[in-house]
Amino acid sequence: MTYTSMETPIDYNDGSIRATAFDEELKKFNWMPIVMELILFAIGIFNLLSATTVEDKSLGLYKTQLVWFGIGTLLTLIIFIFHYSFFSRIAYFIYFTNLVMLVLVLIVGRSSLGAKRWLGFGSMTMQPSEFMKISMILCLAKFFESDNVLGGYKFKDMVLPALLVAIPALLIMLQPDLGTAMIIMLTFGSIMAFMRIDRRTLMIIVLAVAVAVPIAYRFALKPYQRQRIVSFIDPMSDPKGAGYNSIQSMIAVGSGKLIGKGWKKGTQSHLNFLPEHHTDFIFSVFSEEWGFAGCMLLLGLYMIFLLMCLSIAYQSNDKFAMVLAFGISSLFFWHIFVNMGMVMGILPIVGVPLPFMSYGGSSLLTSMIGVGILLNIANKKFMF
Repeated sequence: MTYTSMETPIDYNDGSIRATAFDEELKKFNWMPIVMELILFAIGIFNLLSATTVEDKSLGLYKTQLVWFGIGTLLTLIIFIFHYSFFSRIAYFIYFTNLVMLVLVLIVGRSSLGAKRWLGFGSMTMQPSEFMKISMILCLAKFFESDNVLGGYKFKDMVLPALLVAIPALLIMLQPDLGTAMIIMLTFGSIMAFMRIDRRTLMIIVLAVAVAVPIAYRFALKPYQRQRIVSFIDPMSDPKGAGYNSIQSMIAVGSGKLIGKGWKKGTQSHLNFLPEHHTDFIFSVFSEEWGFAGCMLLLGLYMIFLLMCLSIAYQSNDKFAMVLAFGISSLFFWHIFVNMGMVMGILPIVGVPLPFMSYGGSSLLTSMIGVGILLNIANKKFMF
């Protein structure tokens, strides 16, 4: 008697099986970085359209912002193609290339409003100091990847990473761009706190900063920068000069009340009382038009975005990815904190853009590059 098997051999090369496996992998894909980026940018572009509705009929700044978003989307796709470990191999090259660009800014850079911060390429300009934020984080992540310090970082352990941050920060301050230099140093401080500083060393650093601040105020800051601090403490000391921006911004934020005046109905920006309302003070425009309720919604979205960034850092399996994701998370946090504090009058005005909201190609590209790296880290299992 002959027995025959009722089982049919499985063809593991069958296209339907591969499609099913792909569907399963696609379900695991972390779309949150892209989703949050799109939501925040959509809010930002509608807010920018309102902010520039009066004086921008011919220039179309929101259209330019859309073009930059398209370029940023292309950069995100390029970043996603490579596994994030590739950026570990070229981190120092990216850092030193950006450092050279900062030097070139001081030599051949374009000037505007008393500052030399841009490199020109025909009709296009770029701001290398913005890209240095990501370059610095990449460089530090590479440094800490192979650095095995136990028991917390002491002074001797912090000398090299501090130099890696101090050199670009000094070059940026020479432009001058105090806001960007401050963001870089705050991000560095956050990364060092994350890596853990020796307790005694931390106490000495705090005391040194306390002593250095008044000295820096007297000898390192330019007169207009010192005046900004004075105006922050008492805006009414010079209401038509250094305190003007802060006063008008607080008026815009307060006049929104509970639900705001409505889209395109903000008077502070449309009547040109509020300066730089499409860049540094874009949150003032949003506050005036959408009020306390709208601001709480926007803050909630930013909080979800930051928690998502930290979650990616927490779930990373290697040190480079963890430090890189945490550094980018810190960068976004300090931008949001300083910008909103600045426009509400609880921090000095230093010229820091609000991620995905403020107009500016270099700023938007930097934010999108950061999101692209986070997307790469979050989905490293799907890299090819």
